[in-house]
Amino acid sequence: MRYDRTVHLDTDFATTVARTRDALAEQGFGILTEIDVTATLKAKLDHDMEDYVILGACNPPLAHRALETDRSIGLLLPCNMVVRRDGGRTAVQALDPNTMVALSELEALRPVAEEAARRLDAALASLTAADTNS
Repeated sequence: MRYDRTVHLDTDFATTVARTRDALAEQGFGILTEIDVTATLKAKLDHDMEDYVILGACNPPLAHRALETDRSIGLLLPCNMVVRRDGGRTAVQALDPNTMVALSELEALRPVAEEAARRLDAALASLTAADTNS
């Protein structure tokens, strides 16, 4: 089972991170956290790796609906977006929201997952469109 939704862009890393923030905002997601994995691994382990950032995105109405169904679902909310260099391109990845339905086996979460998937797909599609137009 695939658990990600991924697009690859020809846009540079910094531009892609900024556009990802904007695309998520247009779909009602706010960025609550940002983890610069590259800098963290360099600082803590003296390990060099490609550009890699995790954006902790949240759509409060969707999160609320999911948490009202199951308080433990916070463990599976599709909140993390990854932006990373992948060879000569930049990858933008989101957890497939349907994963929380599959793993929890709670059909009541399906409408939330479907709406989250529509919104994330729209954000990813806008990044692809912007990449094509640049």
